[in-house]
Amino acid sequence: MSVITIERKVLEKNEQVAQRNREIFRERGIGVLNFVSSPGAGKTTILEKTFQELRGALKIAVIEGDVQTDLDAQRVAKYGVPVVQIVTLGGCHLDAKLIQDALEQFDLNGLDLLFIENVGNLVCPANYDLGEALKVVVLSTTEGDDKPLKYPAMFLNSSVLIINKIDLVPYVRCELNTLRNNALQINPALRVFEISCFTGEGIPEWCDWLRKKDLSGQ
Repeated sequence: MSVITIERKVLEKNEQVAQRNREIFRERGIGVLNFVSSPGAGKTTILEKTFQELRGALKIAVIEGDVQTDLDAQRVAKYGVPVVQIVTLGGCHLDAKLIQDALEQFDLNGLDLLFIENVGNLVCPANYDLGEALKVVVLSTTEGDDKPLKYPAMFLNSSVLIINKIDLVPYVRCELNTLRNNALQINPALRVFEISCFTGEGIPEWCDWLRKKDLSGQ
């Protein structure tokens, strides 16, 4: 019972801070997307392709979360995008307070989109609201088509599924239809994009959705 009580208190505190974050984003009209995935699914590469496609169209900033190093932040910074790195030193997810602290390092004036690249993990980040408009779960075809069934909470709590590395389907044990159907079985409301950062397939459709989707209302 004590473990459950402690966990509840931690989550309640996180929800309070997340709500304050959400109010800041709403007041400033900033759309916030929380990118979640297993390690190596391709979150950073997707962001890089997104920056290339949206360059000049939207003002974007990024919060990078990693257990160690600022390597992903260095990659993002090359695109001229403001970025703040959070190193969790072993922590398996970002929380709302970490996001709140990171926001102090940004000029939020005129910002259109804030991408939060969470720590690579399909378990812990599912339960932590950061104040985002929606969660975007990224799943690569190299992980197989059964991941949604193994980690249902993440897919249930997400609004968008990006299936990445579709160019590798001929070489891995993954059926796109099965993967998609498994995800929609968990969450029928998921908006699904199938992309390849190698060939560029699906990137324009994803970015066009970002341009047209009103995320600022949170």
